Amino acid sequence: MISQLKSFQRYVSKESLSGIILFIATFLAVVVANSSWGDEYYQLWHMPLGVTLGDSTISMDLTHWIDDGLMSLFFLMVGLEIKRELACGELSSVQKASFPVVAALGGMVVPALIYVGLNLDNPLGFGIPMATDIAFALGILMLLGKRVNPAIKLFLVALAVVDDLGAVLVVATVYTAEIQSQYFLPAIVIYAMMWLMNFKGITKLWPYLILGVLLWIFIHKIGIHATIAGVLLAFAVPIRSKINEIHFIESTQYAIKEFEEHSNSINLLSHKQMDALENIAYAYDNVQNPLVKLEHGLHNFSAFFIMPLFAFSNAGVVINPSTVSTHFMIVLGVVLGLVVGKPIGIFGFTYLATKMKLIQKPDEMNWSDIMAVGFLGGIGFTMSIFITHLAFLDESLIDAVKLGVFFASFIAAVIGVLLIMKNAKAREY
Repeated sequence: MISQLKSFQRYVSKESLSGIILFIATFLAVVVANSSWGDEYYQLWHMPLGVTLGDSTISMDLTHWIDDGLMSLFFLMVGLEIKRELACGELSSVQKASFPVVAALGGMVVPALIYVGLNLDNPLGFGIPMATDIAFALGILMLLGKRVNPAIKLFLVALAVVDDLGAVLVVATVYTAEIQSQYFLPAIVIYAMMWLMNFKGITKLWPYLILGVLLWIFIHKIGIHATIAGVLLAFAVPIRSKINEIHFIESTQYAIKEFEEHSNSINLLSHKQMDALENIAYAYDNVQNPLVKLEHGLHNFSAFFIMPLFAFSNAGVVINPSTVSTHFMIVLGVVLGLVVGKPIGIFGFTYLATKMKLIQKPDEMNWSDIMAVGFLGGIGFTMSIFITHLAFLDESLIDAVKLGVFFASFIAAVIGVLLIMKNAKAREY
């Protein structure tokens, strides 16, 4: 239990720092886009790049390589987190999962309904206010320090995992290009090979990653957004280690004993000691859970490179109020979806389900805490911008929606912070 708590604390700390870096990257993007370097900024991200493999060529501009390529690694991270939480985390049992699942459903359904209700003639943007940016939200919680109820962090992470799963399903089913069905068969064969390796007990990661690249190519060819390949790969990565903990402890203890018995007075390792070290290294490599190992390896790269780069390349928008007025109802749908829909959905669904005795509220939180999390869930930002680019093609509309996302995320964050501080003061008395 203590090791799990420490692992969760490290996760929250990294996500929080990532949120701060995301904010800096976003701020710089907006500043540069509105400076004399604005034209160079946009030209850089629209620079074409291509990769040729035999007779096949994949050519996209730099922004799409980030959105479709690097973001696939981010979605791989998302998929690994979802699978881990389903296997042994806050979503591993009905009792644990029911409250954050209901909260996440409310936080997706109500914002989508508000958006569609205001934009019956243009409903495709309904996925934009459904998203929650966990890095930004946890970054804000970190800045508040000890005033934050620890249970809020746990609830927010669990809610965000379910929210991410919902976003993945929306991207996979709604925001797709024209389907090229002839590429389905090779994609299915490749994915079946991954699961066959899983069932055969193959725990080395490199075969899965190689097949993952091929899967990405064929998913891209099909017309489904290529980032879904990352999620599919994550679910195929084995969760079992090659040896169990008891075997690891026994073999390591024996190797350490061997190392100690063959120590000598000179500062030079003997062959027996080298063999003992190799046995320890072998046991260390084989006791690691492949899923957690890959997640651990990707986390820093995703949090401190991919996401800031995505933010810097996509958040740059020229601040022009006329674009907002031109697309006012769409922007209003996004803003109200995030600022109003998220808290109403998260609070309302959990409150009604609790009163109906379908779920049970965690004892560590009160309803004011739930409302605070509801507003923090309205910080859409990264995923909202990502879905904006999938939903719309008109650049002026995309810029207007981005401004709406920025505004809504700021308002939601401020209200969430004020509620948390109010709750913290109430606990002191």
